[in-house]
Amino acid sequence: MSLGHHEEQIPAHCSSDARARRPRVAALRILATAVIVGALGFGVAGAKECNGIDFPEQMPADGAALTLNGLGLRQATMFKVNVYVAALYVPRKSSDPGTILDNAPAELILHFVRDVGAGDIAKSWNEGFEKNAKADLHVLKDRIAMLDGWMTDVKSGQRMIFSFKPGTGVQVSVNGVAKGTIKGDDFAKALLSIWLGPEPPNPEIKAGLLGGACG
Repeated sequence: MSLGHHEEQIPAHCSSDARARRPRVAALRILATAVIVGALGFGVAGAKECNGIDFPEQMPADGAALTLNGLGLRQATMFKVNVYVAALYVPRKSSDPGTILDNAPAELILHFVRDVGAGDIAKSWNEGFEKNAKADLHVLKDRIAMLDGWMTDVKSGQRMIFSFKPGTGVQVSVNGVAKGTIKGDDFAKALLSIWLGPEPPNPEIKAGLLGGACG
């Protein structure tokens, strides 16, 4: 069946009213086509929001697509000051942290909603490793120091991205600047455990990244 368009031929003896109706008929056809296309589901992919920050449902990664597992809000101090919104992308959604930590590809995006100094960021990583990977600190310490050295002051609206690649390690990007790759699946698991381990920075961020409510 052809979907091509051809112009209606109006006999010369037809009235001027018929000619005047022709543009309106064409416009109605365009509108009807748009309605049909929308009904068939052709449209822009959805997005999810937390604290006014939007994230797409899928993220391309090495020729494949990772799916948004959840959004979590990092809150600090007893006053619950918002620091960043975290988005976790995985091959398949899961509410089980063990499944996600099992050397699967993943991407963690931290969208900062306040200014944070490099020293405070590094301190938070060190506390996270201490709480969630204490038994392995002796083999991780040099690589943790490398990560700390890559940290810079971050402004509100900027992002930090950790790309977890099995067999390779973790690629680190700060505000669009690629810092490098820290090798080792053991380091990748320890780093992601900061948020998904038994003692996350705040309970809400872990719950959100595992598919619960954000915030």
